[in-house]
Amino acid sequence: MPQEENKTKYFVGMFIAMVLWGIAWTSGKAAVEHSNIQVSSFWRYFISFIGMIPVIFYMKRSLKSDFVGYIYMVLGGLLSALFSYLFFAGLSHGEAGYGGTMVTSLVPLLTYFLSMIIFSTKVSSKQVVALGIGVFGAIVLLRIPMEGLSFLNINSIYFLLCAIVWSFVTIITQKVSHRVDPMFYTLVLLGVTSFTNMLFALPYHPFDIALYDSIFWWNILFVGLLSGTFSMAMFFASASRIGAHNTGVFMFIVPIGAVVSSYFFYDEKIALSTILGCLLSFVAVVLFNKKSRIEKMRLKALEKTDNL
Repeated sequence: MPQEENKTKYFVGMFIAMVLWGIAWTSGKAAVEHSNIQVSSFWRYFISFIGMIPVIFYMKRSLKSDFVGYIYMVLGGLLSALFSYLFFAGLSHGEAGYGGTMVTSLVPLLTYFLSMIIFSTKVSSKQVVALGIGVFGAIVLLRIPMEGLSFLNINSIYFLLCAIVWSFVTIITQKVSHRVDPMFYTLVLLGVTSFTNMLFALPYHPFDIALYDSIFWWNILFVGLLSGTFSMAMFFASASRIGAHNTGVFMFIVPIGAVVSSYFFYDEKIALSTILGCLLSFVAVVLFNKKSRIEKMRLKALEKTDNL
């Protein structure tokens, strides 16, 4: 019974993290509307970086890595800086709900394909079917059957590029996972990202606090601390306890938070294609990660062997 209670606690933690990540899309849109892309990108990651430092020490995480690990972390940080620019650029032009849904739905699918190409990852026939469903979901999500290639307009192209860039960040994260603690990796990633963003923000005087109103500061604090530091801490604390399969499924709570919050604060309409595309992507992720009975028995056997 205590184990079940502990697991429930982590499920709740993961749920809260995903909801906050979803709301971050709407809050980020408000922040960039009251500043600019460069300043929003800098403060969002700098606040998360500062907030993550005490969390790292409180959780007593290892602060070690090898040279190759640091190379991956710097590369991941540079890509993360590009993602942050695309994130706020997309929000300055497009809808927060659609952006949150598109990016969250496309990243797992793109990551699977990149893993197959870069790591020559083998997939089963069941996973091929899952990817097929995911591709169809992506096509619907991009509204290709109804609008053709109109998703390449300025209202959507930034979000598509966001998904592509973050898929590469995910690949780097997988590659470096055995070299560094994930929390320390995140800290360095945030540090590199915020420093890079600062260089581009300096012409806009980001440290002149009086230049930006309270709406900007409240929203950037929310995105930086709550959906940034707080949610990432809960995510890492919960992910290792509930398993990769459940983590992938939980990611699809993010679009719900994004769509609902953008509906209430920006009166953004929820398109049927967005809901259908997201659901198909959700099904694809579940099928891709679902282990067969034989695979589960093999894993249990390996765990018993390791405990001997």
